[in-house]
Amino acid sequence: MDIRGSWDTVTAALGQVSGPGRRSGDWVRYLCPVHEADGRRHHPSLGVVYNRGKRKTIVRCFAGCRDEDILARLGLRVRDLFDGPPPARPARTAATGRAVTLADRAILAAGLPLTVCKPDLGPATGPGRVAATYLYTDPGGRPRGRVIRVHTPHRSGRAKHFWQQRWAETGWCNGGFGAVPYRLPDLLTGIAAGADIYVCEGEADTDTARHAGAIATTNAGGAHNWRPEHAACLQGAAQVWIVADRDPPGYRRAAAVAGTLLGLVDRIRIVQARDGKDFTDHVDAGHDLSDLDPIPLLDDHFRYLAE
Repeated sequence: MDIRGSWDTVTAALGQVSGPGRRSGDWVRYLCPVHEADGRRHHPSLGVVYNRGKRKTIVRCFAGCRDEDILARLGLRVRDLFDGPPPARPARTAATGRAVTLADRAILAAGLPLTVCKPDLGPATGPGRVAATYLYTDPGGRPRGRVIRVHTPHRSGRAKHFWQQRWAETGWCNGGFGAVPYRLPDLLTGIAAGADIYVCEGEADTDTARHAGAIATTNAGGAHNWRPEHAACLQGAAQVWIVADRDPPGYRRAAAVAGTLLGLVDRIRIVQARDGKDFTDHVDAGHDLSDLDPIPLLDDHFRYLAE
């Protein structure tokens, strides 16, 4: 006899708060009661599935809302997810003491450290110089902002820094700009044509992908600044390839980007360079788009959820 009291408890609460769910593979999708409870139309991003082995109902917001916040909105507690005694505490890393995420598991499986320290480059040996300027526009090609890349020589290498400017009626002003994807007009044209879309980490890799024949985009501000507003611009894409840098921030960014795209695009793949750290290294080593390697755990997980 299959008794799943936790499943009935959770889905009944979600039905009252978020409305009926819809089947998506092994998961049932609902509107997230934390960030999609504003009465507007959304693509449901909260997944619920039952783990028979652990006798547990799993609740996961693929946009990143915490389980504790979701349960609080439903009037439930962590123990309501279990049909047996819940574990005393989740698995945690020895280094950081925080819960192990899917991205962490992928990082460890790849033989990478969970944390990275920037190398000490020593003192600067000269002034910084502008190495590149990347223009961000609205769908019509009008400027919204730009990112300026600066390289500064140091005794043991070169440091790179970025700063942003926004377009105003009086011209360029220092400061950030809205969450608009890089090369937005090309991106929208590619989506309308059914082309594969590549989400890279950084403007330099995006330009490399464009020269390799891809429709590619990224966000300003680094690995931690991808927002749902960026993802919304990819709605309707047939297939999105997330090209992760081969390091902990890159893997975590890839998982975060994929979470925001669930329900918006038809297929999601998460890949990395066959050689080197990033897509530019990949191309410099003589590889092309077809040579990108799937990232174990991450690629299987999000490819399955998106289909």
